[in-house]
Amino acid sequence: MPEGVSGFQHIAVAPHPEISVAVEETEHIVSFLRDRGIRVSSGFLDDEALPKKVAAGDFDLLIALGGDGTMLRAGHLCGPNDVPILGINMGSFGFLMEIRQDSWKDALDKLLKEDFWLEKRMMLSAEQVRDDQVLGKWDVVNETVVSRGSFVRPVHMKVKVDGRFLATYVADGMIASTPTGSTAYALAAGGPILPPELRTILLVPIAPHLSIDRGIVLAEGSSVAIKVHTNHQAVLSVDGQPPIDLKDGDCVNVRASSHSLQFVRFQDPGYFYRNLTPHMNQNPSTGKTR
Repeated sequence: MPEGVSGFQHIAVAPHPEISVAVEETEHIVSFLRDRGIRVSSGFLDDEALPKKVAAGDFDLLIALGGDGTMLRAGHLCGPNDVPILGINMGSFGFLMEIRQDSWKDALDKLLKEDFWLEKRMMLSAEQVRDDQVLGKWDVVNETVVSRGSFVRPVHMKVKVDGRFLATYVADGMIASTPTGSTAYALAAGGPILPPELRTILLVPIAPHLSIDRGIVLAEGSSVAIKVHTNHQAVLSVDGQPPIDLKDGDCVNVRASSHSLQFVRFQDPGYFYRNLTPHMNQNPSTGKTR
């Protein structure tokens, strides 16, 4: 085994199953790593086998091939299990991805020489509570959203921070975001862009009506409780996953997770600001970000 690779005993490679070029490139990446003495496994993030192995601690690193959606799924799996992620952009936007499709060989050479650094990003923990019973818990990479459903009517939300009343919002919804998510839905809703290394919780209302219309940045140790008051459909969505119905009186609690995402980076720490303007000049809706 070449010098400098002893830290990587077993690497997982996970392409988006519906991006054919990602599936094809996975074969080349697996061969590339095996030729250099690395044990490699490949599979899809939605399969049963690969997540089980990640949770069991079988891998030192996961290489995700796809778009930002693929990185979100990888984050849900790898963050709670302390497995670093390297993203190879096969989508059209790739805000979270580290390297382009045509540069992965150079990047993996640097990886095996340990010429990289790990960027740690804050995650959130969210739970749905009804009548003092926890109905579900989620690890959050970008944001937790409480919003109206199919009816075009605002939702009344009573928000508390650290157990103290903050405000009652009448709005299309409320976003509780990580700094990573500040460039996602929260940005579209008018929130500020936060550097990824911050450890804060961002609250941004969606189309508030005669309510506080500014985003609020909270300390990492804060807890947020969003209680829904509605006589029509309201929903909870975590990182764009399928919505979960909320009933009148349901509460969504959000706080900082004890886990952090770990992204493999080769650029210097100032990459975020360098890439910010080029990304802002793109419109991800014109393509797919799988």
